[in-house]
Amino acid sequence: MTTAIKYKSYSKYNPSGVDWLGQIPDGWNVEYMKNLGRFESSGIDKKIVEGEPLIQMVNYTDIYGNESRVVDSNKELMTVSCPAWKVSEANLIKGDLVFTPSSETIEDIGLSALISEDLKNTVFSYHVIRFRFSEKLDHGFKKYLCNNDFVLQQFSSLAKGTTRQILDRNDFKNIIVVIPPTEFQKQIAEFLDRKIAKIDDVVVKKQKLIELLKEKRQALITRAVTKGLDPKAKMKPSGIDWIGELPKNWEVKRLKYVAKSNESSLAEDTDPGYSFKYLDIGNVGTGYILEEPAEISFENAPSRARRIVKKNDTIISTVRTYLKAIYHFENDPVNIIVSTGFAVIRVSEKLTPKFFYYLSLSESFIDSVVSNSYGVSYPAINESFLMTLPVWYPKIEEQEKIVFSLDRETGEIDEVIKKVETQIEKLQEYRQALISNAVTGKIKV
Repeated sequence: MTTAIKYKSYSKYNPSGVDWLGQIPDGWNVEYMKNLGRFESSGIDKKIVEGEPLIQMVNYTDIYGNESRVVDSNKELMTVSCPAWKVSEANLIKGDLVFTPSSETIEDIGLSALISEDLKNTVFSYHVIRFRFSEKLDHGFKKYLCNNDFVLQQFSSLAKGTTRQILDRNDFKNIIVVIPPTEFQKQIAEFLDRKIAKIDDVVVKKQKLIELLKEKRQALITRAVTKGLDPKAKMKPSGIDWIGELPKNWEVKRLKYVAKSNESSLAEDTDPGYSFKYLDIGNVGTGYILEEPAEISFENAPSRARRIVKKNDTIISTVRTYLKAIYHFENDPVNIIVSTGFAVIRVSEKLTPKFFYYLSLSESFIDSVVSNSYGVSYPAINESFLMTLPVWYPKIEEQEKIVFSLDRETGEIDEVIKKVETQIEKLQEYRQALISNAVTGKIKV
């Protein structure tokens, strides 16, 4: 998305000397980061050692996902310990930048955040690199100096690694940035702060709309699979407190009596070169794929990459159950293997596969899975216990009617969600283009 049409250009441009940057406004310069200050690491990890003073620490997560690109005293930071002499070496003062030198993807590598005030008794993690300026730049402009496509693309091109992308200290030193005259730095920062605040406000409202639509979708599913489609249907006690009443002609059975779990898995002597798409817990949301699975060979796959799935199977996460990772393979899952962290449910003739899938998405069923999970940081439910949970259902004909109705109504909601997500994506593209064009002088602010 371009921003050049809306805004004017500067009156005069000169060659930047960088082919892929092109021209920059007269009086602007390009510079290596190593000439503006110094990069340093801390070697401080996330531990608390008895006898060492407790301190606050800026970690990778305080930069990644931090849309404000600012760290101040209002931000809740991790508490760790370290020797007192390290605190003075790894301190953070107003104007410092902290960078992410590694990432799972090249898109997230090299992100930076501005330390907007002196942070007392605060250091930076070994997962982070600190940059301290020796040259004077406008404080607000520093936030945008490297958080723009011109610089981030350099980081992406320099990143090395397979499972994790990494940048070394020399990569950071040799990054090229654009430096406007001091008076323009302040103008650019104030302009971007105003514009981005407005864009972010719209994005937040649209994200809230998506949340409301998902809540509506969830409520729709829960009502249909617990009350049916006939509002005048006679009801009866289900015999289970957390289900409540069900239509009179519905049955309640333990899942193990109407379905099988994990019927087929890859053998340990599988051909090492056998290649497949591996679906892990992190790839799956509540009813949809978050991220397309990566292709991997059996010899390089984690030991949990074992479960075979077929058409009409539903997978339910049995670990980290709070994530509510559930997905249904309505079509043939070509060459997909899922984690042993999923229970692969294959229903009997008593249930239509899609009805069970909708039932598994209902608040009643999800709550029963989560409430019967054990563990704090890594809650899990035993697969055999999962199969003892009750499921409820009408005759096949009514199941099919409910599925048809939910397919139609949830499909309409999903279409609206997709449209809003597309709008958010375009706004974020515009946001990034606006920053890059302002910082590199393509538009005059």
